Amino acid sequence: MLPLRINLLFVFCTISVAREITFPPVAAIPSNGQSILSTADDLLVEALKFSGLSTFANVPFVHCLSKDQDVEKYDIAILGAPFDTATTARPGARFGPHGIRDGSRRITGLMGWNIYTDRNSFLDWARVVDCGDAPLTFLDNTVALKQLEHAHKTISGRPANATDVSKTPRIITLGGDHTTTLAALRSTYDHWGAVSVIHFDSHIDTWDPKILGGGISQYAGVNHGTFLHLAHEEGLLLNGSIHAGIRAPLVRRKGDIRNDKRCGFEIVTARDIDRIGIDGIVRRLKERVGNTKVYISVDIDVLDPAYAPATGTAEVGGWSTRELLSILDGLEGMKVIGADVVEVAPVYDNVGETTKLAAAEVVNSLMSLMVETPVKS
Repeated sequence: MLPLRINLLFVFCTISVAREITFPPVAAIPSNGQSILSTADDLLVEALKFSGLSTFANVPFVHCLSKDQDVEKYDIAILGAPFDTATTARPGARFGPHGIRDGSRRITGLMGWNIYTDRNSFLDWARVVDCGDAPLTFLDNTVALKQLEHAHKTISGRPANATDVSKTPRIITLGGDHTTTLAALRSTYDHWGAVSVIHFDSHIDTWDPKILGGGISQYAGVNHGTFLHLAHEEGLLLNGSIHAGIRAPLVRRKGDIRNDKRCGFEIVTARDIDRIGIDGIVRRLKERVGNTKVYISVDIDVLDPAYAPATGTAEVGGWSTRELLSILDGLEGMKVIGADVVEVAPVYDNVGETTKLAAAEVVNSLMSLMVETPVKS
């Protein structure tokens, strides 16, 4: 009986010294009505990051593709392009829009002051919204690109919010494989005419369809390595475009470079940054496009796989995330009429989600360029 009495005594002693747990009041409001949070903004900041619909940087969602003409107005629209059936390597970029939005959860206007530029683009003149994803078929590339082009034209065709600044909304596309840029360029031509393209990528993407895919069929010739060649043939590009970050091998020793020049491009290689630095890269880009209207396209594989492993056609020897962001900040003053971040394939990311975080910050930088320099239309 002695062991039983000792056990009972131990239980009673444990109960007598157990710590009492006080649960927080519902909705952070104590019984006396005094809010634990100092202001409503404190509650809003915390709620925006992890609650509600997942939009890019927690901006408002607007059904921009509604048939209803009475849609909330906006100046910059985020549009997802879940398309990856024109890749030549690993698929998965159709999930890129979701991944980039996920990587942007901690970006908000209430905590959006840039330590480098001393600007908060979310609190400036432009109303930024997320239009969700364009409805694209994954069974027919030709139809999907037409659907995406229609979505772009619908969104950019609505009247802007700040019409005294610009009458035409501008779009940042979340890809999606790089073929989606072709649909965006077709749409921007309607409003802005032919444009210069700053193309951040490890590949030139001006391959002749006869060389990359077209030998099989005309259908196969429209892919993420030929879209800039096609854009040139359609008259969408000015003869003042430039690649940045190129390092991937060519198919033809000299033929690819000749064709690239014919399409209106100059090349800044990835290793040029070791020779001329970030300022030199920025100077080359600005000198090339001059005072023209510019479309900026960022393939996330411009970054080294150490910084962006989640992409379909990774190439070693690329730039760091900091280098890319510094170059983008240096492009302030350009007339950016459209942009995209593409080739993000979240399935290949690491547990730290470095690719998604990097892509989200690149989108944020592109949005800031648009806000800093309004473009009259």
